[in-house]
Amino acid sequence: MDVESFYGLAEPPFSSAPDERFYYDSPQHSKALIKLMHAAERMEGLVTLVGDIGTGKTTLARRMLDMLSEQGSFETILLVIIHPEISSFWFLRKVAALLGVDSPSEEKGEVVAAMYRVLLDLHERGRKPVVLVDEANMLQRKELMEEIRGLLNIELQGGRLLTFFLFGLPDMEDYLRLDEPLQQRIAMRCRLDPLERKSVGDYIRYRLQVAGREDELFTDDAIDLISDYSQGRPRVINTICNNALLEGAIEGAQIIERELIDSVARDLDLVRE
Repeated sequence: MDVESFYGLAEPPFSSAPDERFYYDSPQHSKALIKLMHAAERMEGLVTLVGDIGTGKTTLARRMLDMLSEQGSFETILLVIIHPEISSFWFLRKVAALLGVDSPSEEKGEVVAAMYRVLLDLHERGRKPVVLVDEANMLQRKELMEEIRGLLNIELQGGRLLTFFLFGLPDMEDYLRLDEPLQQRIAMRCRLDPLERKSVGDYIRYRLQVAGREDELFTDDAIDLISDYSQGRPRVINTICNNALLEGAIEGAQIIERELIDSVARDLDLVRE
């Protein structure tokens, strides 16, 4: 079934794959991004952003990565943590390698010394090193918190040489408390809230427009239900809409109405809030 052709779309509008073209700058995302970019420009040291599952933390991290890279004055890396069993030394060596340390040593002291040289060189060239850590709630050990604190201690009089941005689920805050001195060094905390009802509709329309459709496809009642079922979480909005397009194409529905959303939500085992 060619869903895109049926609805006059050039490509899938609700794919789960990251794509900068589909980034929707909601009021929530816009405010958070302004604060994050301000913290990067000021080299604040340690900044956290938390949000529930599916609220768009990864999307925001990648958007920030793109924006910092475009400015040219930043040396920016993105590190995605995929499981909680990493060691503090693995973390140290990974950050060092991504920042430009060639073949990091197996000796911690040598890695730190090499990191300092790289950071100092970047500083002298007027560049600002920024480390974005996605899924930072996977950093669940005290020694990892201590490692981050140690890296933040690499600084010059009157200026920091490195800034960390930690993106994660709300329980990330609990792990940061494992190292009280690190928690006290958090310069800025941001929270990414779910999309409000109006933003849900705007989000859906925006993605459809990027994919090539200008005409309305979802009724207002259908969007209301999507907002309820998704609780404003972009990831769930995408899942509902993606399934609704397939079901709608199978049924020959030119417009997606609330009854179809209810049917899709039942299949996905979603509950209205």
